[in-house]
Amino acid sequence: MDSQKEALQRIVTTLANKNEELHSFIETLRHLLKGLQVNSTKVLADLDEEFDSIYSVLDEMKESMTNTIKQEQARKTQELQNQLTQSANALESSEELIEFANAALDIKDADDFTKAAKQIKDRVTMAPAFRLSVKPKASDNMTHLMVDFSQERQMLQSLKFLPVPRAPEIDVSDCLVADNSVTVVWRMPEEDSKIDHYILEYRKTNHEGVPRVKDERCWEVEDNIRSTEFSLTGLKFDSKYMNFRVRACNKAAAGDYSDPVTLETRAFNFSLDSTSSHLNLKVEDCCVEWDPAGGKGQESKVKGKENKGRSGTPSPKRTSVTSRPPAVRGSRDRFTGESYTVLGDTVVECGQHYWETKAQKDCKSYSVGVAYRNLGKFDQLGKTNTSWCIHVNNWLQASFAAKHNNKAKTLEVAVPDRIGVYIDFEGGQLSFYNAENKQLLHTFKTKFMQPVVPAFMVWCGGLALSTGIQVPSAVRSFQKSENGLGGSGSSLNNGAQ
Repeated sequence: MDSQKEALQRIVTTLANKNEELHSFIETLRHLLKGLQVNSTKVLADLDEEFDSIYSVLDEMKESMTNTIKQEQARKTQELQNQLTQSANALESSEELIEFANAALDIKDADDFTKAAKQIKDRVTMAPAFRLSVKPKASDNMTHLMVDFSQERQMLQSLKFLPVPRAPEIDVSDCLVADNSVTVVWRMPEEDSKIDHYILEYRKTNHEGVPRVKDERCWEVEDNIRSTEFSLTGLKFDSKYMNFRVRACNKAAAGDYSDPVTLETRAFNFSLDSTSSHLNLKVEDCCVEWDPAGGKGQESKVKGKENKGRSGTPSPKRTSVTSRPPAVRGSRDRFTGESYTVLGDTVVECGQHYWETKAQKDCKSYSVGVAYRNLGKFDQLGKTNTSWCIHVNNWLQASFAAKHNNKAKTLEVAVPDRIGVYIDFEGGQLSFYNAENKQLLHTFKTKFMQPVVPAFMVWCGGLALSTGIQVPSAVRSFQKSENGLGGSGSSLNNGAQ
């Protein structure tokens, strides 16, 4: 009995599900019927508009051609009327002269006859009948103003509805990824003069190979593209790859998408590790700011000496540093004392990478470089053999120097607004650039014995990072040129241990 009830219950559940499915299908059909009516009405209206525009053009052409024929008729009529009037006047004058000549023939007196004959001769010489052209200045032919629309008629008769455009084809070998820009190039499988524009869609992904139908990121759209290539610029490459697809559109419809392609967009991405930062630094993702109140209200010692505290902005030699509860900031990598340092959260253990740093205008002192993870809690960037940096000091006496192993080399160049950092781990090279014009500021040559992390020091001010940047083409070219020439030595170079 129970088994029969269970079987019947399953049948009822199946019927209920099917019933709900049919309700949904009926609603879908009704929606499609309604949409079909709306869309067909719109298409008919668009068709009427297209034909009205053709009629309008033909009416304009007819009016223009009709005016041309009327103007030509008026011109020729005027010419012929003038000639007709002149010829009539000449004929009348000629008839008067003939009548006068006939009368002269009857003169008997020789002197009178001679005098009359002379007058006739003079009048004949000046007679308009002898001076008029007897060739018409205009013809009665107007057929040269006729038009032949037979070719246009055939074209109109061959008009068909616009087909759905075919899917374009993206050629990966023609696409270019460089300087955080991507240029996508495609072609149509066959020539189609009816294409009005293209739509390009792209999305970032960490999946290699054939793009997935569903991904964690949505497609972004670039519309109204008029050529068969398009460049996306100013991108942040915070994913390993990007998917691309494109579709062609005419005035009637959009075609299918091309087969999507995947282009590699690797770049070095990292954030600041707040657990490693000095207590007087406020860290948020890719920004770090000096926070003089970071350790206020808690007991601390600086290098074993009690800090007495001062009002206003403390000097870098007398800043208060207090340990915070381990649950909040606990970490063996936390810096203290005068090491106002924070590290990146991602190590560099191979490859070539690049990132940029921009300081606030009122920043009094900061350093940008790399270090080993085992940098001591009291160690300052550039004062150990495990850290390399360039240091900017705008406090009391301005200076700009490259530092390593407690040695400094003054840089005789202006401090740029943005500093670019390039590292070639296997090549043992760390270079600093003016990020705006890619001018080389300084190069360290060494042999990295351990993975390194980006490292930053800041006092009274702040720094902002830009990551997800490819090694710029200008930097790559410069490095190849320098390495080809043997590179420029540095007084601070050594084999770091």
